[in-house]
Amino acid sequence: MRVPADSAVSAARTGDAWSRHAQAVEALQESYRAIPRDAPVRLAKRTSYLFRKRQAAGAPGLDVSRLGRVIDVDPDARTADVQAMTTYEDLVAATLAHRLMPAVVPQLKGITLGGAITGLGIESSSFRNGMPHESVLELEILTGDGRLITARPGEETDESSGERPRPDAGHADHSALFRGFPNSYGTLGYATRLKIRLEPVRPYVQLRHLRFARADRCAEAIAQICSSRSYEGTSVDFVDGTVFAPDEMYLTVGTFVDDAPFTSDYTRRKIYYRSLRERSADYLTVHDYLWRWDTDWFWSSRDLGLENPLVRALWPRSKLRSDVYRRLIAWDERTALSARLDRWTRRPPREDVIQNVEIPLDRIGEYLEFFHREIGISPVWLCPLRALRRWPLYPLDPNQIYIDVGFWSRVQLRAGQSPDHHNRLIEDEIARLGGCKALYSTSYYTEDEFWRRYNGPAYRPLKDAYDPDGRLHDLYEKCVVGR
Repeated sequence: MRVPADSAVSAARTGDAWSRHAQAVEALQESYRAIPRDAPVRLAKRTSYLFRKRQAAGAPGLDVSRLGRVIDVDPDARTADVQAMTTYEDLVAATLAHRLMPAVVPQLKGITLGGAITGLGIESSSFRNGMPHESVLELEILTGDGRLITARPGEETDESSGERPRPDAGHADHSALFRGFPNSYGTLGYATRLKIRLEPVRPYVQLRHLRFARADRCAEAIAQICSSRSYEGTSVDFVDGTVFAPDEMYLTVGTFVDDAPFTSDYTRRKIYYRSLRERSADYLTVHDYLWRWDTDWFWSSRDLGLENPLVRALWPRSKLRSDVYRRLIAWDERTALSARLDRWTRRPPREDVIQNVEIPLDRIGEYLEFFHREIGISPVWLCPLRALRRWPLYPLDPNQIYIDVGFWSRVQLRAGQSPDHHNRLIEDEIARLGGCKALYSTSYYTEDEFWRRYNGPAYRPLKDAYDPDGRLHDLYEKCVVGR
């Protein structure tokens, strides 16, 4: 028997739900056609988790406010049809009502499903499920040339050859676009609906925080967990890590369980990342586990003074969430208040170093040694990842385990250092170690280097086929130039 998705965040599984989706897509197409053909196109969204500087928009953004619903959850098939601007907060609420969850739930509530697919996402189930786009069964896309198409996986092909896709041949095979859509950042088109795979959950997650004093020992444990999906005889459903110092790092392994002797609450006074040092075992409800990082956006809330007990007590509980902090950061970026305060107090200039990078597991020790020596940010997040297949625009090797290293802070510049000194060091080190870098933040690659790293021969045929008039900026223009 089919059960409708939670009515608080979804229309019921009726003809009306799909009709409302069709109307929303039609309105989006009309909005797209109304934008002058020589004007830049971008989405009008309240919150963005991008951290790259962009030129001011010359035209109003596309209104996607009607594309934020869960259309249907099918608990028998373990699938969901979801509009692309649906936040993971709403999607998780709808699926947990059926004791299901998306295969990968990015750690921040305000991230949208479409954003995680076109811009990539990751979390602690990525060691077994890859990235969010790897559980997508079907993509509905408004392409750069204004068409509404449906793309599905199709057969495995080698997009690195640069073979031109034939989107209108035969049965309208758009599998090349399906494979090329992840990491395209809205430069080929915009997703409007996605059909995704779900997986069952249990009520609680048991956590074990394992301390390591050496990066090589930590890497050995990660390799063993990724291989066996267990640790010391207990199955592992989730794994991520936190580095506080060169000789202090923790792997947190999570296991679904039916019962818990207690549960912790990190949504008010207690701070999750501090608990890693304070206890070796913990229990959370599955809901609180999925959002354990959102309350403090890992440790970013400390920059707003929210680790101060008095400030935290006065701060509204409903505002202890990452999308609120992101809007505050965006306001600071627009007003340059922090930069002006630095000048007024004669504080040395600082460089924003906000990145997620993928490093091969067997090189993670080298990368952390470099990072502690040259960058010095702490803590640092670690998330094991194995791609389930090859994806053209984010070329990870499915036979390789990677560690996503996340770091988000400001680093003081010394006299004579350029404003992009540390970010360029990181890009060079990634190249040396055979890694890859997410594009949600500022990049400094030359155009030739960028297309070598992000598979220009595969991207260009897709761009020509689905945005032949160049209504959307290309990937280099958007992610490096900042258009």
